Amino acid sequence: MNKNTAYFLLRVSMGVNLLGHGVARIPKLSVFAEGMKKSFEKSWLPQPFVHLFSIALPFLEFVIGAMLILSFKTRIANFAGAGLIIALLFGSSTIENWEAMGIQMIYALFFYILINRQEDNSYSLDRKK
Repeated sequence: MNKNTAYFLLRVSMGVNLLGHGVARIPKLSVFAEGMKKSFEKSWLPQPFVHLFSIALPFLEFVIGAMLILSFKTRIANFAGAGLIIALLFGSSTIENWEAMGIQMIYALFFYILINRQEDNSYSLDRKK
């Protein structure tokens, strides 16, 4: 019972975190995208790619966060979240933002736990009966 509750709380916490990022960024999408482009000016990544990713990122955060909160397609949401963190780590490494990478590694650890302990996902819409 405790491991199921712990999984539920971690899953919802990650969901709220990602959903909150998306909700905060979507209304000011152009400002967020311009800020990302400016942050990545010294990166070797192509600016059109950075712009496209910065436009997609808040929507990905929103959708993955909502899926985690609702526990809808949890396995897919967990892998999508982990993939998103890997993409963010890659981007942060191109601008040598080691502080951000440290925080992103914590997110990676949380997704490791969520993926590794998927069988504890009892309090969910997609629970195996």
